[in-house]
Amino acid sequence: MKRFLSLSMSAILVATLAACASSNPDVISRSDAQRMSQVQDGTVLTVRPVVVDGSQSGVGAAVGGVVGAIGGYGASGVNREAQVLGVLAGVAGAAAGNAIERMSTKEDALEIMVQLKSGDRRAIVQAKGAENFMPGDPVIIVTTGGKVRVSKAPPIVRAQ
Repeated sequence: MKRFLSLSMSAILVATLAACASSNPDVISRSDAQRMSQVQDGTVLTVRPVVVDGSQSGVGAAVGGVVGAIGGYGASGVNREAQVLGVLAGVAGAAAGNAIERMSTKEDALEIMVQLKSGDRRAIVQAKGAENFMPGDPVIIVTTGGKVRVSKAPPIVRAQ
């Protein structure tokens, strides 16, 4: 039962950290809804795949340490031995939790080099989304609250 509890808590940790990991350009945060955004027109120069390193907020280490300590403490019926096992398993759990957090928050992304209509160039790194970018594609750079994303440019509609 104790082993099941420990495994369940580890699974919850991984699921929670993975859910927090997305910076997908197709997902807009609630705080950015109903806000005016700055839009700039440009053309894609280059696109290259990159990896955004995972975060280490400390949550993974804290949860891993607690889960490890509980599991280690419950592994022995002798009080002194249980305390030592609890401490050792807590340290190992913290290291494992930190590694799990870092691996689960790592993202495949794109570095998109864009030339603006003004001639200026910008490089934007964003998580892979539904859109595929190729050199020469017309795009828009959308800036909202300090966050930037690249999207394919919609067709220009001329007033008649």
